[in-house]
Amino acid sequence: MQTESESIEREQKGEYRARVQSESETQREIESERETESESESETKREIESDQVRGRIMDRLKTSARLMIVSDLDHTMVDHHDSENLSLLSFSALWESNYRHDSLLVFSTGRSPVLYKKLREEKPMLTPDITIMSVGTEITYGNLMVPDDGWVEILNQKWDRSIVIEESKKFPELTLQAETELRSHKVSFYVEKDKAQAVSKALMECFEKHGLDVKIIYSGGKDLDILPQGAGKGQALAYLLKKFKTEGKLPNNTLVCGDSGNDAELFSIPEVYGVMVSNAQEELLKWHAENAKNNPKIIHATERCAAGIMQAIGHFGLGPNISPRDVTDFLECKLENVNPGHEVVKFFLFYERWRRAEIENFEPYLASLKASCDPSGVHVEPTGFEHSLWDKIDGMRSIYGDKQGKQFRVWIDRVLPTQISSNTWLVKLDKWELSGEERNCCKTTVIVSSKDATVPSDGFTWMHVHQTWSEEVTNLKDHSSSINVF
Repeated sequence: MQTESESIEREQKGEYRARVQSESETQREIESERETESESESETKREIESDQVRGRIMDRLKTSARLMIVSDLDHTMVDHHDSENLSLLSFSALWESNYRHDSLLVFSTGRSPVLYKKLREEKPMLTPDITIMSVGTEITYGNLMVPDDGWVEILNQKWDRSIVIEESKKFPELTLQAETELRSHKVSFYVEKDKAQAVSKALMECFEKHGLDVKIIYSGGKDLDILPQGAGKGQALAYLLKKFKTEGKLPNNTLVCGDSGNDAELFSIPEVYGVMVSNAQEELLKWHAENAKNNPKIIHATERCAAGIMQAIGHFGLGPNISPRDVTDFLECKLENVNPGHEVVKFFLFYERWRRAEIENFEPYLASLKASCDPSGVHVEPTGFEHSLWDKIDGMRSIYGDKQGKQFRVWIDRVLPTQISSNTWLVKLDKWELSGEERNCCKTTVIVSSKDATVPSDGFTWMHVHQTWSEEVTNLKDHSSSINVF
C-alpha cells in the first residue's frame, strides 16, 4: 500500500513534470513573442527615428523662422542655361552666411525623388530643411528625406491610382512619362500644347464618373500631371504653414518663387510674398494677369532664376540680399550683424578665389587671415594629420592659382553655429569642392571666438578646424590624391 510520503512525492514529481512542460511551452511562446516584438520594435524604432528627424527640423528653431523661402527648382532656383551655376552659388553663399541659422529653406519641385537626387548630384545645391516633391504629393524632412505620414493620409482620400492610369490610357493624345515619375499620388503624361485643354476636360469627366476627386495640372508646355484634389504645391505649403501655426512657430515672412504653371498655387496662399523670375513661362504670367495682377506682394523679377529670388528679398525688405560671393574685396566687407556663419562662408570663398588666382595684391589678405587665427590654433586634415593654423596659412602660397582657368568651385552647406560660451561658437558645416569632374565633401567643424565679447562686429578668431571625408563624396576614387588645404 502506498504510504503518504510516497503519494506526496509522486504528486510532487507530477507537478514538477507539468511545471517543466508548462515552462517549456511558455518559453517557446516567449521566444515567439520576442521574434514578433523584435520585428515590431525595429519598425517602432524606425518610426521613432523618423519622428525624431521630423521633430529636429520643426524644432531646430526655438522661435518662428525669420524667413521661409519656398522655391521651385528647375528654371527658378536652378538655371540650366548658366553653365557656371553662378546665380545658384551666389544664393547659396547668401543663405548660408545670413539665413541658415534662423530661417527655413524649402524646395518645391515637380521632380520625383529619383530625379531630385539626380539634380543634386549635377548641381551645387544646398540641403533644404524640407523638400516638397512630385508636384506637392510628397513632403520629406532633412537630408535623410523622412516622409510626412500625415500628408500621405490626407492624399489617400478619394484617390485610386489604378483607375487614373486605366482611364488615361484610353486617350491616344497622352504619352505616359517614365516609371520614376509615376508616384503613389501622381500620374504624369506628355501632351501637345494645343491638345492639353480638351484632353484635361475629358479626363475630368471620366474621373468624376468613378467618384474620384482629382486635379489636373498642365505646365512646361508639355507636362500633364494628375493628382488627388488635396495635393499640389500650394496645398502642401498650406499644410506646412498650418503645422507651424499649431506649434506657435509660423514664419515671420514667407517668400514663394516659381516660373511655371505648377507653381501658380504657391502664389495663391494668403499672406505670402511671391516672385516670378524674369524667365517665367507664359502659363504662369497668364495666371498672374488673370488672378493676381493687383497684388503688390507678387512681383515679376527682372533677374533670372536665383538672382531673381535675391532681387525679391531686397525688393520686399525681407533681409540682406547681397551675397558674399558678389563682394569683390573681403577686407572692405563690413556687416551690421556679424555672425559665425558669415565668417566661415567668407573664408571658403576666399579659398576658392585664391586657387583660381582671382586675388590681386594678396599679401594683405594673408596677413589678415593670419591675424584672424589663434597662434596655438590647430587644423586637423581628413587624413588625420595635424598642423598649426599659421602653418596652413603660410602653405597657401604654394597653391596660389593652381586652378586658374580650370573648373573649380567651393560651396558651403548646412552651416549651423552653436554658442558654447559667452564668446565662443562651434560651427558645423559641409564644405563641397568641385574640381573638373571630381566632387568631394568634407564634414568640417570650426571653433571661433569673438575678439571682443561685447562687440562681435570686431570679428572672430579661429581657434580650431577639424575635417573628415564625407560619405557623400562622389566621383572621387582616391582621397589621398586630392589636395585639401582647407
